[in-house]
Amino acid sequence: MPAISFEFFPPKTDEQREQLDRTARLLKGRGPDYVSVTFGAGGSTLSYTGETVARLHREHGLDVAPHLSCMGGTRAEIAELLDGYRAAGYRRLVALRGDLPSGMASPGDFRYAAELVSFIRQHSGRHFHIEVAAYPETHPQADDALADLQHFKAKVDAGADGAITQYFYNADAYFRFLDDVRRLGVEVPVVPGIMPIGNFSQLKRFSDACGAEIPRWIAKRMQAHGDDAEAIRELAADVVAQLCQRLLDGGAPGLHFYTLNRAKATQAVLERLSI
Repeated sequence: MPAISFEFFPPKTDEQREQLDRTARLLKGRGPDYVSVTFGAGGSTLSYTGETVARLHREHGLDVAPHLSCMGGTRAEIAELLDGYRAAGYRRLVALRGDLPSGMASPGDFRYAAELVSFIRQHSGRHFHIEVAAYPETHPQADDALADLQHFKAKVDAGADGAITQYFYNADAYFRFLDDVRRLGVEVPVVPGIMPIGNFSQLKRFSDACGAEIPRWIAKRMQAHGDDAEAIRELAADVVAQLCQRLLDGGAPGLHFYTLNRAKATQAVLERLSI
C-alpha cells in the first residue's frame, strides 16, 4: 500500500484555522501516514508552526512532521525546537534550507540543509525520521543539474531517511532523477510531491517562482475550457490523477500532497486513484 501524506501551512487568522480544521477532518479519513506543517520563519510567525503542529496532533490525532528550516536559526534555537518536538512525542521532521525571510539580514548558523540534517543527528540521534527536499527538475538556484544531485546526496549522507520532491507534472523527470541518484549510491525512498490543481492562475505564479514546469499541453487544455470552472476542475483532477497513477505504477513509494489547506482538489485526485 503506498504511503499517503499531506502538507499544511500554519494559519494566522481564526478563519484560516477553521479552514484548516475542516480540511484536516476531511483528509484524515484518507488514513494518511503523517501530515507535515511548513515552517514559519522570521520571528513571530515561527510560533504558528508549533501551534499548528500541536493542534493537528492533539485535536485531530494525526502523526505530524514539523518543517525545520536553516534560515535565520541559531544552533541554540534549533536545539530548543528539537527538544520541544521530542518532548511532545513527534518522531518525524522535514529538514529544509528554506529562504531567508524578508527583512532578515542573517542567514543563521546553517547555510545548507545537509548541515541542518547533520546537526539534528548530532543533537537528537536517531529519534527523528528526517525527510529532505528533492528537485526532479533541478533546484532553481542550483549551478547545474549535477551540482544539484550532489547537494541531494550530501543531505542523505548527513543522515536523511527519505525525501519529498518539489511538485512536478512530468513523470519522466521523477524517474530520471531516481536513476541519477541511484547511480550516485543514494537508496533512500523518494516520495513524489503532488500539487493538485485548484486555481490554475495561482499555480502558474507558484511555478514561475519555484522552477516547476507546467507542460504546455496542460496549459493549452486549461485555456480551451475558457470560463467553464467545472470542466477545468474535472480536467485538473484527471491530469493529476493520471500522473499519480503512473508514478505509483512505476514504483513510487507514496504520494505527498501539497494541499494549500484545502481538501477539495486533493480529494478529487484521490477519488480517481486505485488506492
